[in-house]
Amino acid sequence: MDEINDWLLTWGDNLWTWIIVPVVVLLGLYFTARSGIVQFRLIPEMFRTLTDRTPRTATGEPQSVSAFQAFTISAASRVGVGNIAGVGTAIALGGPGAIFWMWLMAFVGGASSFIESSLAQLFKVRDTDGFRGGPAYYMQRGLKARWLGIWFAIILIVCFPFAFSSLQANTISATVSGSLGDDAAPWLPWAVGIGITLLTALVIFGGVRRIASVTQALVPTMALLYLLLGLAVVALHIDQLPVVFTQIFTQAFGFNEVVGAAFGYIVLTGVKRGMFSNEAGLGSAPNAGASAAVTHPVKQGLVQTLGVYFDTFLVCTITAFIILVSAPDLTSATRGIGLTQGALVSTLGEWSNIALTVIIFLLAFSSILGNYYYGESNIEFITTKRGALVGYRILAVLAVLAGSVVTADLVWNFADGVMGLMALTNLIAIALLSGIAFRLLKDYTRQRREGRNPVFTRALMADVEGIECWEDELSVTGPIDIVEKEHEARKHRDHLHGAPKL
Repeated sequence: MDEINDWLLTWGDNLWTWIIVPVVVLLGLYFTARSGIVQFRLIPEMFRTLTDRTPRTATGEPQSVSAFQAFTISAASRVGVGNIAGVGTAIALGGPGAIFWMWLMAFVGGASSFIESSLAQLFKVRDTDGFRGGPAYYMQRGLKARWLGIWFAIILIVCFPFAFSSLQANTISATVSGSLGDDAAPWLPWAVGIGITLLTALVIFGGVRRIASVTQALVPTMALLYLLLGLAVVALHIDQLPVVFTQIFTQAFGFNEVVGAAFGYIVLTGVKRGMFSNEAGLGSAPNAGASAAVTHPVKQGLVQTLGVYFDTFLVCTITAFIILVSAPDLTSATRGIGLTQGALVSTLGEWSNIALTVIIFLLAFSSILGNYYYGESNIEFITTKRGALVGYRILAVLAVLAGSVVTADLVWNFADGVMGLMALTNLIAIALLSGIAFRLLKDYTRQRREGRNPVFTRALMADVEGIECWEDELSVTGPIDIVEKEHEARKHRDHLHGAPKL
């Protein structure tokens, strides 16, 4: 087992160092420049589109999940162990400077996130629950390369509902055992795993709408609880905050690093852990983004970019501050959840260990649900046979049980390598299709300048093949009565009057 773990670690590090990191950085900078820094310029639009009215069918039912529900599905996957155990791992391996590179890559990656989720909306398809789509779909419909879409779908299924969900379950199990101390019974991980497995099965066999309703409740709750816990720790060590900022910025470039990490390794650690956490450009969030019913593809591009910021600048930063304000000894720090647990207990006392266990459960369980949905969308891309979906659900549930009892290092290293292959495949695809996304952005900003709530129809891009939805304005917006139309128009005119230029 140790030999396999060492091989996975070496293979994954080489893949990220020599291929993934250069591609992620260069494409992120290219998308940033070509889009006019869309990830900064349209921040007000991100918040506005998050609460957009959901288009309805002729019978008055929502066409699919709302923009906010799609945000919570993607946030459920993003905000998990990567924000607590992953940040702790980044600090243990790369020191405080790794956090700077996580921040920087979240901003640069915001442009990649915008491109991939806008494309996923454009090339989405209809199913019985509403809409589905993602990178596999825009690879087939936009690039005319179904083989590439199948390759991506297989990698994603292995990576998210299997490897990443196993990792989430592993973290729940480890946190429960840690909160009970060294005397925890050896059967406890199995008991925890069975409990998580049963809860997962109850939700995922209910379909995407049940997943959306659960994540809509869980994500805001867990974020608020964790934020309050983090603020309490920071408040008790407020005098250390200037020191922490100094460490993050000075050690980002290898100056006076306390863990002996070279500059390149600090950067690599920040980029890897940042992408694992916020998933910008990875090709996962577009699967959630495509499920939303919105009136213009750019709206979900903006919402999913906001998801990157929510994950990194809020949740990851709180974890970093919890750890660093307690001034830990990083020379002997262990990877994973231990740093965060130790910082909380040393500051707030033993009760905080129980509180963290509850928060970890909420974070990780919601991530398991989000990861599952990504896999389901890609199973349906490969085949629509009912038996395949049922078999996938059973395997996804078993992966949760297995993750509760396996070695964490093996899962981390396997997930890193598979994530690298997935990111590379998706980044190549969105680079080839980015011209279409820039056209969508141009159309969106034109309509906003005209004071309209942007509506896209495929007639606006008649030369682009493979667009299934977006037939006409009525099918996109759904039936809206005259009073509501006037209210929408007035609201957007008022917003535009006081808004900055797009």
